[in-house]
Amino acid sequence: MNTILKNKNCLVTGATGGIGKEISKELASNSCNLFLTSTNNTKLIKLKNQLKKINKNIKIEFLSADLTIQEDITELIGTINKKFSSIDIIINSAGVFMIKSIERSTIDDFEKSINLNVKLPFILCKEFTKNMIKKKWGRVVMIGSSSSYSGFEKGSVYCASKHSILGLSRALNAELKKKNVRVLSVSPASTQTNMGKISTEQDFSTFLDPKEVAQYITHVISFDNEMIVDESRLNRITIK
Repeated sequence: MNTILKNKNCLVTGATGGIGKEISKELASNSCNLFLTSTNNTKLIKLKNQLKKINKNIKIEFLSADLTIQEDITELIGTINKKFSSIDIIINSAGVFMIKSIERSTIDDFEKSINLNVKLPFILCKEFTKNMIKKKWGRVVMIGSSSSYSGFEKGSVYCASKHSILGLSRALNAELKKKNVRVLSVSPASTQTNMGKISTEQDFSTFLDPKEVAQYITHVISFDNEMIVDESRLNRITIK
């Protein structure tokens, strides 16, 4: 266990997804208190029970919400503020992955992708970094993608959102790091999650293990001296 993370209050969006779930487990192992959110209440209850088996001494709260809807975001923020005095770590893991040609892509597709992949992290950072600045300690993790750095066929909507989250991460890190609020962009290549299965033209067996992605993220947010990891690209050895 890394003592730097002990008793920190953590918000994890997309908590029941492949990467979000593994990050939640790693944070629980490091004695972090957790506020979990995703769209599936049943999965959230199941995840809470799993995390309590890992560490029965931590506080775990959750709320199911559709975070493409402003009313649900407002409810989420209000509930978090009731349950926790502050948030020390934000893991922005919620996201939507689309593979569509520009011809088939709709404005609604674009808005949903931007709202969840970019606008939501912006709103959560605006709300919860205020206390981080006061306390002079905070961590924000933006889950990007290899598509934050490149484009692929039928990926115009998704790549636009992931390039945007990289830019947001870079700007916020430049603004907040002097106050010891560190904003990190972590961009995994294709990962063995349900979302990753959408990419049927690739060999799923070569995709990254979400457990390793979670272990890496937990490790880098624990650095607390002069060294800072601004952004990371997590690539595959084999691409088929």
